[in-house]
Amino acid sequence: MTSSRRDTELAARTRAVLDAAAAHVFGTEPGRLAAELYDVLARTTDDADRARVAAALARCWVYGGHADRAAAFADEALAHAEKTADGELIADCLDAVLAAHWGPDELTLRQQTAGRLDEVSAHVLDPGARLRGHLWGLQVGWETLRVPVIQRQLRALELLAEESPRARFFAASRRWMYDHVRGVERAELIGVAESAAADAGLADAWMVTSLMRGYTALHAGDSVAVADVLEVMEEFAHTEGITEVAAEAASVWALLGRPERAQLLLEQLGADVVETLPRDVNYLLNLQCVLEAALAVGDEQLVRTTARLLTPYENRAVVNGGAVYFHGVTDDTLARAAALTGDQARADQFRTRALATYLRIGATWWHDRLKAPADLPGQSVVHFHPVHDGLWLVGSGVGRPMRALRGFDYLRRLLAQPGQTVSAVDLVTDGTATVIQSDSGPRLDRQAAAAYRQRLTDLATELAEANEWADLARAESLAAEREALLAELSSAEGLGGRARATGSTAERARVAATKAIIAAISRIEAADPTLATHLRDAVRTGTDCTYRPRPQDHPTWLLNS
Repeated sequence: MTSSRRDTELAARTRAVLDAAAAHVFGTEPGRLAAELYDVLARTTDDADRARVAAALARCWVYGGHADRAAAFADEALAHAEKTADGELIADCLDAVLAAHWGPDELTLRQQTAGRLDEVSAHVLDPGARLRGHLWGLQVGWETLRVPVIQRQLRALELLAEESPRARFFAASRRWMYDHVRGVERAELIGVAESAAADAGLADAWMVTSLMRGYTALHAGDSVAVADVLEVMEEFAHTEGITEVAAEAASVWALLGRPERAQLLLEQLGADVVETLPRDVNYLLNLQCVLEAALAVGDEQLVRTTARLLTPYENRAVVNGGAVYFHGVTDDTLARAAALTGDQARADQFRTRALATYLRIGATWWHDRLKAPADLPGQSVVHFHPVHDGLWLVGSGVGRPMRALRGFDYLRRLLAQPGQTVSAVDLVTDGTATVIQSDSGPRLDRQAAAAYRQRLTDLATELAEANEWADLARAESLAAEREALLAELSSAEGLGGRARATGSTAERARVAATKAIIAAISRIEAADPTLATHLRDAVRTGTDCTYRPRPQDHPTWLLNS
């Protein structure tokens, strides 16, 4: 084969593999593509071609979740591009360098490289090169939460959108995210992004627009629409084995109030998986989403593990790759993790800083969610409802997960009907039809009860006399007799001195309901003494039970998950 023919075939193959690389979907395994790119790279001697192929190979590994393999190829690409002095090619290779150094520990390098890319691309006519410069400037702006930088890059994208449908897609989707964070929902931008993606032939744009629809629905309270998007995400995560999609789906199920679905995904993302996550573009996203879901399901072991890994990155913003979506700041989830594990001082420190950050950037939804409802003027909102696997969420703010007790069910029914009387029989039978058994008569007849009360009067006099004479032995004996009589009368008489019947359905229900409610409040006291005190003051038990809070002390109860 002649040299000319070999060169022609190599040039054709180079174009083919570069076209295939351009269609590679972010987050999916590259398959044979990486090997084909490497084969072409090994056979190419031209600096420009080597730069293009090495940059494509670096991105191929980044998109496939193997950033550790990408850095050397990205650096090689840039070295070859600089020999050509081709601004457009240098911009392309700087983009590859940024993609290969997208980990959480390389933010400073990213800032420097993005600055250089912005300078190079500003003098290039190709809209693709300028688009890459603006997108990386926007990415770093979000990572550092520099609002003026974000605003400037968004405006630049909108101007560039007039030149290409690809730029129009990114302008619409990134503008949507910024407005969404600030509480302004612009659903029309989703349609603009979808139309532009179709015109530009963007293979993975559907993932972005699906997220846009899902998070718009989440903030609007449209649980059906959110669930539809999550089903697609789960299927994609399962088919492609993409950890970050599974983690994000788990966090959104948790935010949707479906912890049982979050739990199913967390079973695939346990502490052993979290410990071995690569520190790449998705590292902070994975940790943030797993921690969000673990907090919702009350998995304290996973919370501790994930929070430990996330703590070195406190006070950092978490954004999906390419500034697709803002997932809050690490201080937010770390605050709630510290509260769950009992480190209230750290929880307060993280929470104060996160709230200040959210206020600064105008992230209203995130701010209001983190700010404990009890801190809002005129409100006190308290969770009291089951979640999953025998757990209940109880308490103000984000609540505390607790193992279920029968008394929780009884209290929840009373809390749902403030001021109304509910019979103990209805509580313990949950209102189902029950055969009511009559009693076997009073424990004490009237004559015996009267005798007990008379003896108590006499004992008071005798006890005072024994104490006055310092007759300790007699005083102790009299006190014991008094306690025994009081216990007998208490078990035999109800409120107002009415005789209490024995053996009746009502009596057994009274005892069962009272014991269960007392045990439930005792359990709550260990985690939330203020709430326990409120319940003791406001809940009355007996043959009939009721919840009667004082007007000035009436929380808003969240009784359903």
